[in-house]
Order: sequence, then C-alpha cells, then structure tokens
Amino acid sequence: MCGITGIFNLSGGPGIDKELIEAMTNTLVHRGPDDSGFYSDDVLGFGFRRLSIIDLTSGNQPIYNEDRSVIVVCNGEIFNYKELRQLLESKGHCFYTHCDIEVLVHLYEEYGAEFLSKLNGQFAFAVYDRKSRSLLLARDHVGIAPLFYTVADNVFIFGSEIKAILKHPLVKREVDLTALDQIFSFPGIVSPRTMFRHISSLKPGHYILIQNGKIEVKAYWDLDYPHESEIEVGKPESYYIEKLDELFTRSVQYRLQADVPVGFYLSGGMDSSLTASVIRKLHSEKRHSFSIGFRQADIDERKYQQLMANTVGSVHHDVVFDWHGISNRLKRVIYHAEMPLKESYDTCSLTLSELVRNNGIKVVLTGEGSDELFAGYVGYRFDMQRSDWGEEAYSVEMMMEREIREKLWGDPDFFYERNQYEFRETKQAIYSQRVNESFREFDSVNHELVDRSKLAGRHPIHQRSYIDFKLRIADHLLADHGDRVAYANSVEARYPFLDVEFIDFVKTIPPNLMIKGSVEKYILKRLSEKYLPEQIINREKFAFVAPGSPYLIRQNIEWVNDLLSYQTVKKQGYFNPDTVERLKKMYSGDNFNVNQTFENDLLMIVLTFGIFLELFDMPGN
Repeated sequence: MCGITGIFNLSGGPGIDKELIEAMTNTLVHRGPDDSGFYSDDVLGFGFRRLSIIDLTSGNQPIYNEDRSVIVVCNGEIFNYKELRQLLESKGHCFYTHCDIEVLVHLYEEYGAEFLSKLNGQFAFAVYDRKSRSLLLARDHVGIAPLFYTVADNVFIFGSEIKAILKHPLVKREVDLTALDQIFSFPGIVSPRTMFRHISSLKPGHYILIQNGKIEVKAYWDLDYPHESEIEVGKPESYYIEKLDELFTRSVQYRLQADVPVGFYLSGGMDSSLTASVIRKLHSEKRHSFSIGFRQADIDERKYQQLMANTVGSVHHDVVFDWHGISNRLKRVIYHAEMPLKESYDTCSLTLSELVRNNGIKVVLTGEGSDELFAGYVGYRFDMQRSDWGEEAYSVEMMMEREIREKLWGDPDFFYERNQYEFRETKQAIYSQRVNESFREFDSVNHELVDRSKLAGRHPIHQRSYIDFKLRIADHLLADHGDRVAYANSVEARYPFLDVEFIDFVKTIPPNLMIKGSVEKYILKRLSEKYLPEQIINREKFAFVAPGSPYLIRQNIEWVNDLLSYQTVKKQGYFNPDTVERLKKMYSGDNFNVNQTFENDLLMIVLTFGIFLELFDMPGN
C-alpha cells in the first residue's frame, strides 16, 4: 500500500500548483518511504508515495494506459490481478509493468465504473480519464484503505489521510461535533463523518464519479445478508467447513503475494492462529511472526503465542509492552489516527508495528474481521436470548429508548453498545454550555448511521454483523487500530478474513452454525480443528483492554495534567470544566477503574480530544 493525494478543479481555472501537490504528498511519507510520483495538467494533479511491495523496479505510480489517456494512483493491493491481467491481455490490452495496480487503467478502458465488481483487494484509488475529463475514485468493499475528500471553492481535494488535505490553503479547520458525539456513543466515527466538519470519508464499498462539474457518490457493494425467510438450511456442516477451508486458503494465498518478505501477527487467539496455520500449509519456508506481551500475568498471552509459533515453525519476535509506553506514544497515535480515541490500546499496536519494521518486514497478515463475521462477541449470544421487555417496556425511559432504536436500526428491541436515551444525560453533562446549545442538531442519534433496509427482516446475528461492519470495523478496527498504526511505521497489514469472496460465502451460512448451544464461532472452531491445538480452540475468549485515563492521571504526568486542567478545558470550550474536575477526582482514586468493555473512559476522550486540537491546530468553541 501507499499514500495518494489529488486536486481537481471542477470548473477549470488556473493550472495545478505542483509545489502544493508535493507538499500534500510529503505529509504521507510514512505510508510510502520508498518512492514518489506526480502528475499534473491544467485541471488535475496527482501525488503518490510508494511502499514497494509488488514489482519493485517498475511499479511506481502514477500508472497510465497505452496512449496515456487514462491515469491511476492507488493506495492498496488488487489481489486477483493475475487473473484480471490474463483476461485483459486476451482482449488486446498491453502491459508495461508487472504491478498489480496496472490492471485498473485497462479495466476502466474496458468496463468503465462497472469494473469495480471484478476487484478483490484492499484499495483506495483515483482514475482520471483525460478524454472525458472525468475522475473516478473508489474505496474497497469493507473499508480497509482510507480515502478522504472535500470540496472548497469548486476545487475537489482528496488524500489517503486528512493531514494531506489540510495542507491545501482553501481547506478550513472546524470540529465536527456529530463526529465527536459518535465517539462517545458508538465504537467510533462512522463514514462519511470525520473530526473535520468540511472533510468527508468515502464510505466502504462506494465510489465517486466527477464529470461535467457534478459529483456523484454511489454504492457498488454492500454486506447484504439474506432475509430470514431466504436462509438456506439442510446442507451438512461438512459442506460449510470444506468451503470455508477452500476460500480461506485462497484468501491467505492471495495475501502472501509480494516481492518482499511477508510476516504475520500472532495474538494467541484462534483467528491469527488459523491464519498462521494456513500460511504454513501453503508454504513450508520459515516466516516471521510478531506478538506483543505484557508483564501482568492475567493479560499476558505469550505462552499461547509461543505455542503457535512452535506449531507453525516461525521465526518469532515479541515485545513486552511497558505501560509507560502509553504516555510516550499517545500523541503520535492521535497524530496518525486524526481523531480522539476512547482507549489507549493503539499505543500497543503502534509498538507491535515498530517491531515488524525493525525486523525488516513490510507486510503482515492479521486476524481482524473474524469476530464480526462469525458472531464472536457476547452481544451475538445475547441477541439469541432476547425476551419480551414486559412492564419495563412501558416506562417513560424505555419508551424513549425504543424510539431511538427504531430510528437508528429500524428495530425497537435491538440493543447496541448502550441505552442511548440514558447516556444522553451523561454526554450533556460533559459538554460545555455553549456546545449544549446546539446539542439537538449534532446529537449522533439524530443522524443516519446505516442503511436500515439491510437490517429489515434479517436474523438478529446478521443484523448485528451488519452494524458491526459499519460502526466497528471500517472506521475503528481497520482505521485507527489497523491502517494508521501500521502505516505509522511503513507496514502494510492484510486481512484474510475480509476477502470479499470469503465474506460473500459466509453470508450464506445459517446463523445456527455461528452460535450452537453455548459455543460461539461454532463453525469456525470446527474448521480450526483441522489446524490448531486444542488449547487454542477452546481458550476462553480474552477481552484485553489497556490501562485508561485513571492510570495516566495517577502517574501525575505534566502534559496530561495540563491538557485536563480547568483552565485548558475551559479555554478550549468543548467540555464542562466542572464536570471534568469531578471526573478527575473520581478517576484518581487508588481503587477506581473503568470497565472499558462496558463503559466509556470519558476522560480518555477528553484527553485525546485535547491532543487532537493541539496537533491539528483546531479552533476553540
């Protein structure tokens, strides 16, 4: 993967400032330290930073078609490029590199925007058609690769990270209060929102077509589960196990394609262990594996990580994370995340990607996405045990809560994360008086989050999976927790469980094979029996959380104290300094802790929001 930027004058005008494009692109050097490339004409400019992985000698971008009328810059990988290249060559297209990205210009020539349905990969790209003066941008199916954009004074500006867009003098810096409220209310920000009011994130599975001054945003793929009445039953478990094995093996094989060494993460859990075992099945040579450990015995998983490293015969590396690393790395994490965070775990992930890079590895495979596909969270089990609310449903509070759920999910009985009506009081207590004056307008429960038609008539497990993909996966686990902390150290992470063909098959698996009796991820565990030691498969699910703001407050760190001080909070104007003071007193107690699995670490959001304001020179409220 790499970093891309661009400027497109929607109404013509003066030529593109090449120095500006270079300045925007250079903010992404961590995403692509190996090379750079640029293109500009009278209406468009492209910038590119390269992390060389496939075709090391001739794969730099931009890449052109035969007559140089179609130009592409892409952050990502097209995993099925060999099949696509063969198809295109049979139709007479000529290639001048061995790079996977070159298929995009020829696919565009052959099929137009419809070619998106043929891709299997993780990507965010821009294709410029010089003849029609049109620009096509797209983001992969589930949102592994980021893509941000804005329009200012009839100029369309985009980039792999927001910091590139902020380099443009036309772009204003203003906090999006709805995005901030989403961080409090849900797992994180939800595309198209960002923390910057005038900058949008292209939704996963969507593309933008700009032609004749018009900007259209359209979906080309979605996680469309069958209606309950359409779920196929009757096939034996063996059918699903064999098909999962076939598709997952192909997914892993795709993600091992590289002209540089490819390693993998080992968390000690089933998902990364299954990935490691399939890698071993496909290739017998030793590969590098990476893990993070902790000095606290109750959260340290090194014995399971080492068990799997021994099982697959990897060259294993681990690093023991010291909690002091949280304060040392938190500002860097926020710089790369470009948003406040509600937990400190990304500092651990940043340390892990440092370990990868320091050992000369550019690409790692990781196990994210399995829990959201195979009902791996406790909420899925609770969904299977839904019962009538009884008299509680007729209390005023529950009636209001059910109204919010109906508005968000189209289902008054669907619980996600927390009771939003009750939590509204907490949010209003922490926001400043001035912010609360516009609360009704920015309150995130008053803004659409998901396509409710994709939830209607679906099984509860499928409903939760769809919502998790939209609210948890793309803009949290794959963004601040994945893409950003990996690329901070010039490492590309690849996700076998998020292969689009694999996902499309998993959608057909009956929900009763996801949770069977009390066994979560049942069908995946059945598959894992072919590969993994029993100690890994039957481990109790481990919900690790890193120390939060109570730990940082008790360390009496000067810059933490300053950002949480009454004067600083009041000057920023977003939070109520009196409420923050009360929370500080509560959080600083020796025995106080936030159960981050079920509760928000409110002061962590306040603290990291303060870091965000400083790092990105954001205005006060």
